[in-house]
Amino acid sequence: MPRLREIPRSEVTDDYVLGLYNMLFGDRDPVAEPGTATGTPGNWWTVFAQVPDAFKHTSEGFGFYRSPNRKLDPKLRELGQIRAGYAVGSQFVYSQHSKAMRFEGFSEEQVAAIPSWSSADCFSEVERAVLAYTDCLVLERGRVPDGVFAALKKHLGEVEILELTYITCTYMMHAVMSRALKLEFDDVPERIVEVPAPDGATADVMGMVDKRKDSDT
Repeated sequence: MPRLREIPRSEVTDDYVLGLYNMLFGDRDPVAEPGTATGTPGNWWTVFAQVPDAFKHTSEGFGFYRSPNRKLDPKLRELGQIRAGYAVGSQFVYSQHSKAMRFEGFSEEQVAAIPSWSSADCFSEVERAVLAYTDCLVLERGRVPDGVFAALKKHLGEVEILELTYITCTYMMHAVMSRALKLEFDDVPERIVEVPAPDGATADVMGMVDKRKDSDT
């Protein structure tokens, strides 16, 4: 379950939040009866409802990137969004934008190649430039070599680059928050844990190195 409390319908007093509850969940209480039409639990919305201003700010951000005012090709936008989700390790962002990639016309081969895009041959030159730039934004925290930026600027104008940067970084934030708060498909156990040793095993896990060294002398 999420690390922060979800807000049931009965506690919602903000009209904007209530309007989106109605749109997403009908007349259900999304805490008592979770689930959205896209198959997610829906707790991103119910947790963000704790702070109506944040709820509205982030929700309107979705409208920003889908606005017809955007100059950036939606296909390139989606590459930034899904790769950001994958690079951060967010199952939620990666899963949702796998579907969005298909909606924008990417092939199954291209969707499957996102984790290993740098060794795939199914992306165009501009798509590879966008993916390389995204990795610099997310994995290198904005450290972008001149060569990567030049490859991007070969295909995109300044307005498009700014939109790509803003949207990709926004989705990096969504991915980080989703993991930190265990929202939606990121409500998973920690994978990196100690694996117990057999009963009676020594605490010196590399002791066999010393034993082999002694036997060789």
